[in-house]
Amino acid sequence: MTERLAETIEKHWGYKEFRPLQKEAMEHLCHRRDVIVVLPTGGGKSLCFQVPAVTSSGLAVVVSPLISLMKDQVDALTECGVPAARIDSSLTPEERESAFDLIRNRQLKLLYMSPERLVSDSFIKFLHKLDLSFIAIDEAHCISMWGHDFRPEYRQLGSLRKIFPEVPIGAYTATATEQVRHDIAVQLSLKDPAMLVGSFDRPNLIYKVQAKNRIVKQVCEVVDRHRDESGIVYCIRRKDVEEMAAALTAKGLHVAPYHAGLPDEVRKRNQDDFLNENVDIIVATIAFGMGIDKSNVRYVIHAGMPKSLEHYQQESGRAGRDGLEAECCLFYSGGDYATWKSLMRDMDPKAMEIALSKLSRMYSYCTEGVCRRKAILDYFGQSLDKGQCGACDICLGEVDSMEDSLVTAQKILSCVLRLGQRFGGGYTALVLTGSRDQRILENGHDNLSTYGLLREHDSRAVHDWIEQLAGQGFLEKVGEYNVLTVTNEGRQVLKGEITPRLLCPTKKPEREHKAKVVTDSWQGVDKGLFDALRKVRATLAREKGVPAFVIFGDAALRDMARKRPSTLDRFLQVKGVGQTKAKQYGRIMIERIRAYCIERSVEMDLTVLD
Repeated sequence: MTERLAETIEKHWGYKEFRPLQKEAMEHLCHRRDVIVVLPTGGGKSLCFQVPAVTSSGLAVVVSPLISLMKDQVDALTECGVPAARIDSSLTPEERESAFDLIRNRQLKLLYMSPERLVSDSFIKFLHKLDLSFIAIDEAHCISMWGHDFRPEYRQLGSLRKIFPEVPIGAYTATATEQVRHDIAVQLSLKDPAMLVGSFDRPNLIYKVQAKNRIVKQVCEVVDRHRDESGIVYCIRRKDVEEMAAALTAKGLHVAPYHAGLPDEVRKRNQDDFLNENVDIIVATIAFGMGIDKSNVRYVIHAGMPKSLEHYQQESGRAGRDGLEAECCLFYSGGDYATWKSLMRDMDPKAMEIALSKLSRMYSYCTEGVCRRKAILDYFGQSLDKGQCGACDICLGEVDSMEDSLVTAQKILSCVLRLGQRFGGGYTALVLTGSRDQRILENGHDNLSTYGLLREHDSRAVHDWIEQLAGQGFLEKVGEYNVLTVTNEGRQVLKGEITPRLLCPTKKPEREHKAKVVTDSWQGVDKGLFDALRKVRATLAREKGVPAFVIFGDAALRDMARKRPSTLDRFLQVKGVGQTKAKQYGRIMIERIRAYCIERSVEMDLTVLD
């Protein structure tokens, strides 16, 4: 069984080895055992059901929440020589009938559809006539109320076990706590499921967190590091999306907005433009992205704090799905916390309790100042296997701890008490920096002993330290106006019993620290050839009417530019090149490689140790 799976994954996908837990996940399905698979975005989760579908007899049905995800995956499978189809509302009657003909004639291995369509009475009757190999439920966290993206329509899938008692069920997600994993098993009535949970660590992602300060400028600084590369900018509200998209467009960047308030045809066009690389940047609310299969996103920016670490793990995880380095930058403020809290006010009490708990943990992540990777892994019940990750702003030395954190914190907490614990963070920062704001003078707060205690600092920096103290639990925000109060832990700080950690950006780093993953992923790659191959890929994608990454991922292009193959046999040694793609595109890519090498008098057919 293992040998056949290995042959299949190499033949169609061009991979010569399994990623962690893939082999076990595939074998369980082939042995007809229910399975729950949790692998990070980019960890090869989809292959865990796609490969067994090819090797098994019968038809595998895949449940997916979004039409765009179904289309991407079916396009990618077809390019790899795997017979797959989808049935959804975007198809014409002719396209839908063609898919049914393929099913009736036993010519498909994978069929993608929505949960609503799968459990409809008419489709259940149709499926009962077929030989089903298994049912795969993608984005399975949607079935759990404890998950970060609960979808009521997914609850209907609980009926599948009764309808198809002998058909194995696989549930797949990139983000699920232990509680969510248990709930998935219960809701789907899985029978003794194998539970395979991979590491939540994404070593190719570089995490950075900063307080918001002139957000458009901060976003542009990240974009400038990734010119002509694909990136996603997330905003909390539709209004923020429109303003950010307009600001970036005004700077000459190729940008498209995406949010639920746009007409369907505009959303679809903008998403397609991003996938097809007609625009470099999509600015979006969280309405964009679940299951987007674009592998070459080189950065994800959050221009506002996400509402949970599960959301952040999934949204930031849309970067670097190809395993190459990518940057994840989060810009937060206390106002983001208040915005999310306001947006949650209409939730039922139990759901709101869960959501606020997750929001508070997200806020702590932004402000507590520990290794970003360690904080994420701790949340999901895992641990970092080394002292420093070497790929976040904390471990790369891009932020410093204040030498006098205790004294500064005591000044801030004392000011909150002197103000009677009746004001918010912005006002408190103005008092501490000695502002002559009219409100402060009218309130007589310029006469307080704490007035101007931090006048040597900018009010934005002081406000950021206030946010850090709140995130670490030394201050609490109360009521509709986020009035600051000192907690019991904060009073321990005032007594000198606890020392908080206050962070500030490193002013002038002695030297630039680059994450090791950045240098490793470009090792031996001819960047000029890589750029030339990207242009060939873009042309092929336009001719085929599919996104560029469906033709070849960036990782495959880098490996071509590293090995410079001159024959089809050598071309098949490139990572991510299977037999179907070699037959379709091999000669075209080899011709471009040969022309480039002749023009520059560089050697072909380099031997590279993988």
